[in-house]
Amino acid sequence: EDMDANLLAMLDAQVGELEQRIKSVIGQEETSAAKARLLLSIPGIGPVSAAMLIAEMPELGRMTSGEAAAMTGLAPVPHDSGAMRGKRAIAGGRRALRHVLFQAALAAACHNPVLKPVAQALKIRGKPHKVVIVAIARRLVTIANAILKTGVPWLSQPNR
Repeated sequence: EDMDANLLAMLDAQVGELEQRIKSVIGQEETSAAKARLLLSIPGIGPVSAAMLIAEMPELGRMTSGEAAAMTGLAPVPHDSGAMRGKRAIAGGRRALRHVLFQAALAAACHNPVLKPVAQALKIRGKPHKVVIVAIARRLVTIANAILKTGVPWLSQPNR
């Protein structure tokens, strides 16, 4: 009898623990789905970029805009040593995420009503294509961070 009672108590405890874990996973899924909906509202961000941003940048929505750009490795890093002044290059960050963001930036440069004119202005100023795309990618991350922070999707933003 005692053994049965112990076994039941143990099983009860395990079931309780599993229920908690399931609740937690469902909660995370709902959070991720809500984040994905917000990110997908941004012109230029598709399902792949949204999934990548959620997976690779869990801090998104809880950062300053500068931190958001640095996280992706899109912040200019000076390569200077002594008298040598190098070209500004982007470094660090999460490589796979950066590739996806370049793709998103290419789309945003063509289709995002806010970023398209920015891209055109940089081109007119004679900036190389890669510099333009990096600038747009940085702004995309900054926008994504702001949208997740406020919980307000792109279309209902003022002056869009």
